[in-house]
Amino acid sequence: MCGFLGVIAWISPNLADFAQVSGQRGAYYTGTYQNLFSELLGKSESEVKARIDRTFQKLFHGNDSTERVYHPVDPDKAYVEDILHRDVRTEGMSYGMMIAVQLDKKTEFDRLWSWAKTFMQHREEPRKNYFAWHCKTDGTILDSSAASDGEEWFVTALFFASARWGDGQGAFKYRAEAQAILDAMLNKEGKPWSDGRITNMFSREEKQVVFVPSREAAWFTDPSYHLPHFYELWARWADKNNQFWCDAASTSRRFFKKAAHPSTGLMPDYAHFDGSPVNRWGGGNDNFRYDAWRVGMNVALDYAWFAKDPWAVTQSNRLLSFFHSQGMGTYGNLFTLDGRKLSDDHSVGLVAMNAVACLASTKANRRDFVEELWNTPVPSGPYRYYDGLLYMMAMLQVSGNFKIYDPTGKPAIECPDEAREEHK
Repeated sequence: MCGFLGVIAWISPNLADFAQVSGQRGAYYTGTYQNLFSELLGKSESEVKARIDRTFQKLFHGNDSTERVYHPVDPDKAYVEDILHRDVRTEGMSYGMMIAVQLDKKTEFDRLWSWAKTFMQHREEPRKNYFAWHCKTDGTILDSSAASDGEEWFVTALFFASARWGDGQGAFKYRAEAQAILDAMLNKEGKPWSDGRITNMFSREEKQVVFVPSREAAWFTDPSYHLPHFYELWARWADKNNQFWCDAASTSRRFFKKAAHPSTGLMPDYAHFDGSPVNRWGGGNDNFRYDAWRVGMNVALDYAWFAKDPWAVTQSNRLLSFFHSQGMGTYGNLFTLDGRKLSDDHSVGLVAMNAVACLASTKANRRDFVEELWNTPVPSGPYRYYDGLLYMMAMLQVSGNFKIYDPTGKPAIECPDEAREEHK
């Protein structure tokens, strides 16, 4: 068999990956989540739990000046602060909620959700049930536009909360709140109250998430906003549009293949729906920058949960090989897609995301990435918002503690293994 795989690898790396993982079933089906800290580093369950608990304690309840990003507001609310910019973003609020539900922290979850719903969620059309992506810490809206990733993470965190804790009353009818956001995502265009500026959050024609649901920024996307593993769950749990969410999951997997550089595996911050890079507002977003750090997580987590496309293994191997070649412990954090370094900074957030990519990697070098995450201290100081939240999520994902919680018990639809069929 090994000789056969060697021949396949010589003919096509993609086929070699397919041969190695063709029988793989994701955690959605098996209920088994990899713990790479134990598998690759030999860490005990108690060591891993202690590290996760310590990380959560520092980021959520640590020193006000140097550690925490979570801030309670009397009597029943809390926000996650972008320390560097001194503001609150739907990205951080939704990440905070996801971390809380994964760790069974209902108090923190409900406080964050109450703040987001009170100060960030629009109550009137045309933006009703979208969220203002950017607020002051007192709740004053700085920008009414929505950043699509916030809504995506809100929805999935709310579904998980419904499964873990059951639905409460009012704002804490978690599943109904998730459904209201899903409905808004696909139903903003062509309405009597529509002013033509606010669009759907997903293009119905392209079946892809848009960068911002507004006329000015709905013609392109952000690869890090593509979350096929979330769409697979929405297809099973939503009250409507189930086939659309199946199609969106398949489309995102195909999109990744178009957006990834064939040699480095790097993807841009912004891209056209065909995967080609977009340089919008002169920000160099056609390069691999801060948003794009997260794409390695998205590809690998989709594979870990559903294992529908063996290309995820090829991609994760390619991406990690590139960063390994740049020097473990020293590789930069910004690159052109073909691999020219744009910054010498070695960022904790990217270290964290590369460790998550190991969930879909078959290369021996994945141990080096997991070990670097383990040896990296919990982020502190002014950059602890983005680096810290990605670090916390990576700790959960790499340890097998980032799990699916099903609020239904019975899927409304099963999405086909379209990507797998392409390899037959």
